[in-house]
Order: sequence, then C-alpha cells, then structure tokens
Amino acid sequence: MRYSIYELATYAFDPLHAFWKNEKTERAVAGLLIACFLAALLGIELGRQGLLSEVIAAKTPTSHYAAVGIAFTLVLVLEVISFIFVLPCSLSKSVGKQLEILCLILIRNSFKELVNFPEPITFTGDMTPIYQILSDGAGAFAVFVLLGIYYRIQKPLPTLGPSAKFCYVASKKLVSLILLGLFMGLSGYLLYCSITGKPTFDFFSTFYTILIFSDILLVLISQRFLPAFHAVFRNSGFALVTLLIRLALAAPPFYNAALGVASAGFAVLLTLAYNSFYRNEKES
Repeated sequence: MRYSIYELATYAFDPLHAFWKNEKTERAVAGLLIACFLAALLGIELGRQGLLSEVIAAKTPTSHYAAVGIAFTLVLVLEVISFIFVLPCSLSKSVGKQLEILCLILIRNSFKELVNFPEPITFTGDMTPIYQILSDGAGAFAVFVLLGIYYRIQKPLPTLGPSAKFCYVASKKLVSLILLGLFMGLSGYLLYCSITGKPTFDFFSTFYTILIFSDILLVLISQRFLPAFHAVFRNSGFALVTLLIRLALAAPPFYNAALGVASAGFAVLLTLAYNSFYRNEKES
C-alpha cells in the first residue's frame, strides 16, 4: 500500500507524541530531573572535597549554586521538546510555548548569577549581580503576565475542510519531526564537545536560530492552505516574535529582558489586532 508524505508524517509523529504525553513518561521524567539535581549537588561537593579524578574535577563546577542552573537547563530542554510536539496544534500555541521557554530562560539567568556570591550567600557590596537578577526576574514576570493575557485573548479561528486540515496539520508534523531530529543532533554534538573539550555553544540560542527558519517555512506552508492576506500577516508576525526572542537571547544583560518583554508585548498586540479586525474573515 502506498502512503502519501502526509500519512507517513502522521504515522511517525503521533506515536512519539502519545509517548511523550503519557502520564508514566511525565512521572519518569520528573523523577529524572530530581535525580539529576541531587547528583549535581553531590558531584560538586565531591569535587570540593577533592574526591573526584582530575579529569572529572576539571569539568565540575565548584559552586553548589551551579546545580540550580543545571536543573533549570534540564527543565528548559524538556520544555523545548514539549514545544516541538505542540507545533502542529497551531502557530499561536507554538508562539505561546516559545514565550514560556523565554520566561524560564530569564528565570534561569537570574539564578545563574548566584555563582557570583559566596557560600553561604552574603552581600559582597557588588551590586552588578543583584541588578542583573532583578532585571531578569522582572523581565520574566512581565513576560509571564503578558503570556497570561496572550492565552486569555486567543479565540478559535475559522476551520479548514477535513482533507485540507489533515494535509495542513500533517505538514506541520513533518516540520516538527525535522526539528526533533535537529534537536537530538544538536544535543548529541553539544555533549560530544563537552566530553572532548572542544568549544561549546549556547544550545538555546542556536535552536532559536533554527526556529526562525522553521517559522518562515511554516508561514509558507500556511499560505498554501490559508492564502488570505490577514492570515499570512498574522503568521509572519508570529515568526517575527521568534526573531525578537532570538535577539533577546543574544543581547547583553538588561537589554535581554527588555527585548523579551517586547516580544511578548508584540504577540499580544498582534493577537488583539487580528481578533478585532480580521477574525471573522473567511480564511480559505
């Protein structure tokens, strides 16, 4: 029996999605996060006591606060995987998931500044880390609030016919599978670089750069099924949100929070404008 590319993408994507959303999988992943956090604390303490080999000790942080950053990084990895599986649902949901990831990245940045403090934590007189903690924390809170508004104002869009809808969703599933493959490849290469001592890279910044291209691809795919101007503009605007998030990840302290809030604000304003003027227009 011959299958179309849409059917193949669906048959490959749906079992993976079902496995990831399975309650047992979610519990196992949560347990793994706890184990990794405790293992990171133990490893750092062993390194501080000189109980690790020189090779491992050279790659082990010396501050217990680094374990917090490791824990948040793992949480972000899981959120990125969840985003990949959300992508076929709708562009608006995928943008919301990207903003959730941005929010967590800003929170993680706040905690990463803890490595500049002694143990036990005391005030050293240097206000720079405190300012950065406040900036990233305030930015995360602002994005969190705007994200709540963004989700609240979402409204159902006109639906496609059954055949067109299947092809449209299957096309996005194919893009998700490609992103999942790139995600695994990047993760493996980053792990390889870390083990071999080769220069590493910022995983999330690199992945968001890939998302810029994937969003443009999704805009082109959506134009095939939703060719109306306002639908194309809306989807292109969501791609711009991804670009702003990428710039926020690359920006220095203080500017990163401002760009993050701007990206969330733009998503809210775009949705409000679309709902106010174009939502009742025929999409097909």
